[in-house]
Formats: sequence, C-alpha cells, structure tokens
Amino acid sequence: MKKWSPWLPLILTAVFTAWFLADTLCPPRDTDFAFNEFGALPLVFNGRLKPMDSLARNSLLEIREKQTLNTEPWKGWNENPKIISANEWLINVMMNPAVADAWPVFRVDNPDLITLLKLPERNPGQKQDGQHYSWNQIAPSFDLLNKEYARVQKIESVDRSAYERAVNKVFDRLMLYAQLKNTLQPQDAANWRQELTDYQTMIPVGIAAVGAQQAGQKYDQNIFNAFVDDVQQFDDMSQIEAPLVVPRQNSTGDWQRVGTALLNAASGEPISPAVFAYAKMIDAFRKGDSAAFNAALADYRSSLVPDFSPAMHKARAEVFFNQMQPFYHALLIYVCAGLLAVCSWFNLSETLRRSAVWLILLAFFIHTTGLIYRMMLEGRPPVTNLYSSAIFIGWGAVVLGLVLEKIHRNGIGAVVAAAIGFITLVIAQNLAVDGDTMEMMRAVLDTNFWLATHVVAVTTGYASTFVAGFLALIYILRGVFTKTLDEATGKSLARMIYGIVCFATLFSFVGTVLGGIWADQSWGRFWGWDPKENGALIIVLWNALILHLRWGGMIHERGLVNCAIFGNVVTSWSWFGVNMLGIGLHSYGFTDAAFKWLTLFVLSQLAFIALGLLPKELWKSFQMRA
Repeated sequence: MKKWSPWLPLILTAVFTAWFLADTLCPPRDTDFAFNEFGALPLVFNGRLKPMDSLARNSLLEIREKQTLNTEPWKGWNENPKIISANEWLINVMMNPAVADAWPVFRVDNPDLITLLKLPERNPGQKQDGQHYSWNQIAPSFDLLNKEYARVQKIESVDRSAYERAVNKVFDRLMLYAQLKNTLQPQDAANWRQELTDYQTMIPVGIAAVGAQQAGQKYDQNIFNAFVDDVQQFDDMSQIEAPLVVPRQNSTGDWQRVGTALLNAASGEPISPAVFAYAKMIDAFRKGDSAAFNAALADYRSSLVPDFSPAMHKARAEVFFNQMQPFYHALLIYVCAGLLAVCSWFNLSETLRRSAVWLILLAFFIHTTGLIYRMMLEGRPPVTNLYSSAIFIGWGAVVLGLVLEKIHRNGIGAVVAAAIGFITLVIAQNLAVDGDTMEMMRAVLDTNFWLATHVVAVTTGYASTFVAGFLALIYILRGVFTKTLDEATGKSLARMIYGIVCFATLFSFVGTVLGGIWADQSWGRFWGWDPKENGALIIVLWNALILHLRWGGMIHERGLVNCAIFGNVVTSWSWFGVNMLGIGLHSYGFTDAAFKWLTLFVLSQLAFIALGLLPKELWKSFQMRA
C-alpha cells in the first residue's frame, strides 16, 4: 500500500474520468433501425424546441419513472430480459402502437386505484420493476377512470387524498401516452401511408361534396362521409395536443401537429412533405424493413437542411447532453469521494483525503459542465425551476466545501462538499420524474436579469445555510459517536459554521430584497406575504438570530451547532415546504413523495438537535478529553 499510496489520487481520478468519457463518447450504437438518429430529429412540445430523444426520455420517465423499458418483466435479471431504450419505445408508440400497447409501462402503485381499474395486484410472472401495467390492461376501465378524474378535478389539490392524487397522476400519464400515439398518425391507423395517399386524392372531391351539401345540391354521400370522417379524425389528433413535428412552412409560420397540417390541407393548403416522410418511416418500420426506414429517415433529415439547420444543431446538442448524463455521473463520484473523505478521519490518511479531494474536483468539473450546458441549451441563467435549483444549490455547496477544505485540509470540507453534492443531485433525479426539466418560464417570470440576480443570490443563500447545517451535523456525529472530535477540531468546525452563517445571511438577505424588487416589477407589489416570500424572510431572520446569539454570548460552541442544524429545517421548508401548500404565486402543488421525505428530513434534524443537547458526559469525544 505504501508503494501505491502516492499514486492513489491520480489512479482513482483517471479511472473515473475514463468511465465518464466512455459513457459520454461511446453510447450504444444502432445495430438495425437507426433509433439514435431518429432521436436527433427536432420537434416542439410544451413550448420548446427539443429532440425526439428528450421527448422519449422525459415521457418514459414521467410514465414509468425510468428511462428504459423492460419488455419482459416476467424474467429475472439473470435471465437477460429484453431492455429497450427510450427512443425504441417512443418509435413503437408512435409508429406501431399495437405492439407498444402490450408493454407494461404505466406505473400504478395505489392499491385502491388498482382495484378500481380491475388490474391484477401484480402482473402474472412479473419479477421486478414494481407495479407496471400496459395500455391494454388499463383500457377496459377508461370510463371508470374518466369519471373518477372528473370528480377529482372538483377537489382542491391540497385537499386530495393519496388515492385521488394517484387517479390524477395515472390519468395524466395515459393522456401523455395518447398524445404520443397520435403524434405521427391516428392511433387506430392500419396502413397510414396508404390512408394518407387516399386522403390527399380525396381532398378536391371531398371539398366539393361538402360545398354541395352546404348549398343544398346533390353530392356523393360516400365521398362526403369518408371525407368528413377523415377531417374529424385529424381534428381529434389536433385537439389532443400532440407534439408538433411538422416544421413551419415559411419564415413567419409556426411548427404544426400532423393533425393540424392535415386539417389545413382540407382548406386548400399543400400537405407538408414532413407528413409524407414520417408516413414512409412508419410503413417501413411496421414491415420490419430497417434499410427502408433508415433511408427514409436520412432523406427527411436531408430535407431539413439548410432551412432548419439551427434547430437540428440544437437538437443534436441536447441529445449529446442526454447521453452525457453529467449529474448522474457526478452523483456517483461524489458518493465515492465522500466515503474516502470519511475514512480519512479514522486512519488520518492524507492520501485518502487527497484522493477524496481529487474526485470531488472531477465531480465538480462534470457538475459545472452540466450546469453550463443546460444554461446554453435553455438560454437562461442557472436556476429556472425546482430541478435546476437543486442542481445549483448542490454546485454552490460544493464550492464552499472545497474552499473550506483548501483552508483547513482536514477532510471536513470534502465530506460536506461530497454529501451535499450527492444529496442535492439525488433530489434533482427525483424531481426529473415530473417531466421536462427545461420547461418554459411563465411570462411574468421570464426575465433573465432577475433570474440571474434574485434567484441565484437566494439559492446561494440556501446552499450556504445547508453547508453550515451539515458542518454542524459533522460536529454532532463525530462528537457523540466517535473519539475524533478533539478540541482543535471542534473549534475549527465552530469557526467554519460561524463564517458560513455570515455568508448565508448576506446572500439570503440580498436575494430576498432583490426578489421584492422583481415582484414589484412583475406583480406591482414589493411584498405580499406570499408563503415563498415568508420562507425566504425566515431564513434571513434565523441566520441573523444565530449571529446575534453568538455576538451576545448567549450561545457558545454547541449552541451554535444546534442552531445551525435547525437552519436546515428552515431552509428545507422555504425551498420545498411552501411549494406544497397549494397557495401563493410560487406553489408547485402537493406531492406525497416530497411531503414524506421532507417530513423525514425535518425529523432527522430534530433528532440530531436532541443528540446535540445531550450532556457532555455522554459524548465519546468529551469523554476522551476528560
């Protein structure tokens, strides 16, 4: 070990770097159908331009809570079940729904809802992946679900039971799936390419038949009925608000849905070549002809050049970001770095500490790369929603942790950086289940200047308050359960906590004031006692209270520590709690999972405070000093 110890930081960093680069630069390649190339096609959905790859990943994550699909859940992992990518799943949903409808993709966990939908408590033979059901299994109970959904909509979200929230969630997932099924063709189309050709041929005589019917003249009833049926079908496709995959036809036009483009054709407009290109892909895919599918895909991509080159470049860039998965890779590296840093406390190994710092620097570089990449893709500052706030808060905490480690070189800053970096990225991973994390901003909030000032300042206040709280947790854990909190280490931790609280007070105060100015410009009032505003103010007041108690000599080392831990409670409430109240301008809605984890987190912090209040005689480190 002595021989290799000096090289351990370099070796570990090189291994993790190689792992990250291999995953980023060498993604799984297409062996048959060009699923990855299809994933790079641009479209517009929920107000923003994105690639098919993002639509596939976000949709599958929202419906299934995973970005891959096990199509053979009755097999154990040792039996090599067939796992398909999000892109392959999306292509089947859009082009061959008869196959996709049989896959167990919808997550349903609520037992009362499972009973209502007459689903088996567990799919026969299913060995893993939780409670997942197919479209075909749920379809017979659509009427029951629609009635329950209509009833649930009359209840305020904050007053809904777990069952009622499950009804709402499953209904939304089914609606999203229906949107995807109707993106490129009507969901019940048997031979879409031929049906599209027939419709194009029928348009002149169909329009004539409709005109004659309205004028009270003779017309061909069969042609009239067939044309009206087609138009109604395309109107249904349009009304369901499927993704917009038809590029604009001129410089002033907008992207369209296939259904809308076909409706416009009934008014005399030419059908977009994109509709025929997708129909050609559908025909080849259903026939299992990969060569024809790939050729049709390549022809369509060529047709987008040069008019839509910027859209294609943006889509390609986002696909690369999706493949890179920077926050997932950083999360795993933070875990390993944190373990090394903790181990360094017990054997006083400088090599382990240095190894932890090197890995944190690598994770921080990946974390920063992902943060900047997202900013470039969105054209926005780093914080625009809860998901991005978790990313940025973790990033800011890692910066503070590394600064502390640079100053003190005792592994404490490394543990704080790794722990908060890991926890916030886990939070972000769970928030991503709600859908697209690069959502469009509401018009009243769509101001880059204030996003870059108020939001960044206040989230920096969040990050620094959490850092102070986690330093306090380290003090408690080392003091109560180990013999490693000597007097020098205790004083060092107290100085760190005090300094970070000062930093947090400044940024939380400035951020709150800037938020008031933004509110005045957006809503015409500086302060309205909105729950989110109150939460931000509580953070400022709590940090200020800590400083005043310290300056007045009313708290000393352990008192400072316990107050800093309660700062975690205050900050978590401001960050998440007020968003779940269902009221105010900053409400994101109540969610069972978030409330449960928030409650557990608060209880854990209160338990740590209880430990911090134990008599010194019960602390192992104080026993050693005696």
